Amino acid sequence: MTTSATPAKPAGADLAPRGGAAPLPAMVLAQAGAEIRATLRNGEQLLLTLIIPVLLLVGFSAAPLVDVGGGSRVDFTTPGVLALAVMSTAFTGQAIATGFERRYGVLKRLGATPLSRSGLLLAKTLAVVAVEAVQVAVVSGVALALGWRPSGSPLSALALVVLGTAAFSGLGLLMAGTLRAEATLAGANLVYLVLLGCGGVVFPLSVFPDRVEPALELLPISALTGGLRSVLADGAAFPVASAAVLAVWAAVSLGLASRTFRWE
Repeated sequence: MTTSATPAKPAGADLAPRGGAAPLPAMVLAQAGAEIRATLRNGEQLLLTLIIPVLLLVGFSAAPLVDVGGGSRVDFTTPGVLALAVMSTAFTGQAIATGFERRYGVLKRLGATPLSRSGLLLAKTLAVVAVEAVQVAVVSGVALALGWRPSGSPLSALALVVLGTAAFSGLGLLMAGTLRAEATLAGANLVYLVLLGCGGVVFPLSVFPDRVEPALELLPISALTGGLRSVLADGAAFPVASAAVLAVWAAVSLGLASRTFRWE
């Protein structure tokens, strides 16, 4: 009877790379890291996401530019500026960056990788959350130095920021995934200015005619600003109405973006 010996494994065989794609969480985290690094290297993005909100906070808190009803100006202004920071990152900055990634073929190359469309959208959302954490820290620090004294539940404010991020992220990706880069650039900046002026960021919605105010309250920036102001300035309970408006915007925009987003 003959026996055959099992061939020995070549040296280093256990160290050879395995075939197949990396797990989805690893791919998402890697792409999110790349998105964060790209944002931090972009001077225009930093201007939009950090410098402009801080300048608005300092200017409207220190000078009597608008009537805030007799309360503390910094207490009134800070929630609006926090909402503006969320919009500038999740919507305007993300829409413009993603739109030009499509134009230059970056997304086309990503589309040829195992990273799925939903994985890319998730990675971009995670990158937005990381940048927003820096924004909130900077804006809050400046506001506290100016005499801001927040009240209410931080968890309620955090929930509103998460819902607002989802809503604006969906809108930004929807625009970037369907329009040309030049149209996205113009449209995102135009929407930013319109919502800044009509969303109650630096002055109350009560300055608008009564017949217009209910419609403006349905805008995502108005819901986020109003919700944060009621919690942080007035110490109110969780604003269910504002949260519901943001949840609807988030569900609709993210659903449409995931269905219509084009890689090229």
